[in-house]
Amino acid sequence: MYPNLYYAFNDLFGIDLPFLKMFQSFGFFVAISFLLCSYIFSIELKRKENEGLLQALETKTLNGKKPSQFDYITSIIIGFIIGYKFLDIVFNFNHFLENTQAFILSTQGNILGGLLFAAVFFYLKYNEAQKLKGTEPAIESVIIHPYQHVGNMTTIAAIAGLLGAKIFHNLENWDEFIFDPIGSLLSFSGLTMYGGLIFGAASVIYYARKNSIAIKPLIDACAPGLMLAYGVGRIGCQIAGDGDWGINNLSPKPNWLNFLPDWVWSYTYPHNVNGVGVLMPNCEGKYCAALPYPVFPTPFYEAIACILLFFVLWLFRKKIKTPGVLFSLYLMLNGVERFFIEKIRVNTQYHIFGYGITQAEIISTVLIILGATGIWWFKSQSDTDISKIESQGK
Repeated sequence: MYPNLYYAFNDLFGIDLPFLKMFQSFGFFVAISFLLCSYIFSIELKRKENEGLLQALETKTLNGKKPSQFDYITSIIIGFIIGYKFLDIVFNFNHFLENTQAFILSTQGNILGGLLFAAVFFYLKYNEAQKLKGTEPAIESVIIHPYQHVGNMTTIAAIAGLLGAKIFHNLENWDEFIFDPIGSLLSFSGLTMYGGLIFGAASVIYYARKNSIAIKPLIDACAPGLMLAYGVGRIGCQIAGDGDWGINNLSPKPNWLNFLPDWVWSYTYPHNVNGVGVLMPNCEGKYCAALPYPVFPTPFYEAIACILLFFVLWLFRKKIKTPGVLFSLYLMLNGVERFFIEKIRVNTQYHIFGYGITQAEIISTVLIILGATGIWWFKSQSDTDISKIESQGK
């Protein structure tokens, strides 16, 4: 396992770059997944605009407005926070590398650095105001294409998605949250995919409505990218060993898998980022734990499954003509994949009417139902619209 990029580069290339310890492997792949999703989302929005399903809109923008007092105050605060942390990192770099997450989230910092950067940020804002001196603010018309909203929507989805993922994880692991609520909320580990999907999707749809972007073509445009992003994110889970592994697997590897390495069938996740398991002999450092028994490497299975499902959605994206159906298909495929992987995955179970069921199984079942209902609904709405057009033509 590679808890952070330092271990990956050191093992794979023999390169010793201590500063890479600040980049967590899981976070790195999450960032890659967001970039890939944004890129594919943008491509699909351009295609749908060319097909006439989405339209560019004219909007008014105010140019030449001088910074307000609020702008000055905001710049000073942001500058102080950056400087407060940055100068302390410079003076305590080794400590920062050893526990980057805890260092960033702590109240530790350097007052002098904060004041220095606050002054710099104030000067930059003041200099901006001086350049606008003698000019009058003017309202200009600007044409905004749907794909130009991708940056804003990605940022909104990332923030809301991480919040939702954290909330759903704490609901699923309530005992851990009650034991250490502050630590559970501030920790970068412990994220539930479906919480991120629900919160992220809701925030993007809200943003789209405010900016008069048609919802059905929009959600279809994001479906392939969402599937790919999930698959790439699971690669990060596998490489970091973040706890999303499966149940114990003590069975011998089947003969038909002999051409693959043993870890594809069962794995102990040595050097996992969570430090779960027993200490490994002759190992020194922070990440020296491995599971006592091999388990199913479910993040690897999900990564393969979801990347393949991305190609399925990519193949059908032009063939499915009814808006909303592709996204409904994504919900069904995602739900089916997650429902079955839960059968061999470690998860907290809820007991409902005497049956054990996980949060992910509940939500994945709902997604399958929503996807099937959505396909029927969008198809029926499309047929109704065609009938109306034909009757009007007659």
